[in-house]
Amino acid sequence: MSTLAVKQPTFDTNTSDVSEQPLLSVRNLTKLYAPGKGFTNVSFDLYPGEVLGIVGESGSGKSTLLKSLSGRQTPDSGEVLYIRGRGEDQVTQLENLYLMAESQRRQLLRTEWGVVHQHPMDGLRGRVSAGGNIGERLMAVGERHYGDIRTASTKWLTDVEIPQDRIDDMPTTFSGGMQQRLQIARNLVTHPKLIFMDEPTGGLDVSVQAKLLDLLRRLVTELELAVVIVTHDLAVARLLAHRLMVMRRSEVVETGLTDQVLDDPQHPYTQLLVSSVLQN
Repeated sequence: MSTLAVKQPTFDTNTSDVSEQPLLSVRNLTKLYAPGKGFTNVSFDLYPGEVLGIVGESGSGKSTLLKSLSGRQTPDSGEVLYIRGRGEDQVTQLENLYLMAESQRRQLLRTEWGVVHQHPMDGLRGRVSAGGNIGERLMAVGERHYGDIRTASTKWLTDVEIPQDRIDDMPTTFSGGMQQRLQIARNLVTHPKLIFMDEPTGGLDVSVQAKLLDLLRRLVTELELAVVIVTHDLAVARLLAHRLMVMRRSEVVETGLTDQVLDDPQHPYTQLLVSSVLQN
């Protein structure tokens, strides 16, 4: 177990109550496959209710970083510290993700954490019904009553705007937008504390993207989720993220409050990124 000093959050949001204690603390995290491939020396704190956006060019290391943060791959060096479990005993103690047993990390991903993939079928089971996909997560936290599982699944389908009469349909029969909403329901049904999202609106047409973003904003606020979201779309980052991290060639080149970074970028690459969007 590792102990970090409590410090005040460095962002401002009117959408949720933010704890003074970070939920996730990342220290000098590095993962390199080759020079310029991966990421180096990433450090930040993430607080309950905060959304951190990670943006940058393709190949900058964004998705590789997300995999290491969520315990799906092992970094070369550094720490990911997380308040695991619930209760009063977690006020100041953070546990190193990579000192946990593999079974404990897998349990985190089934219960307190969630991962929303760009391609929704990567996060769904194609041969299990929509209700079954949601119900599996409930069973991972100990729910065994069939009626309660089906009731919760039906509620979550409604919450993500999927018709209740599709509960027994296979996700392979859904549109891309519906598959993504089902993947979100599957991840959120256990009321996790932390969600990792990798290009959640990628590949969707503009109207479907807009509906999905409205849904994500509402759920993040209502559930007071902490979120790390990777996106190439600065409009998505501005809409969802409180803070922004800009990556280029495996390095973090700029970080700060989202509006400050996008309205007054300091690094030449961030300036280029913002100006290219404005010119389109």
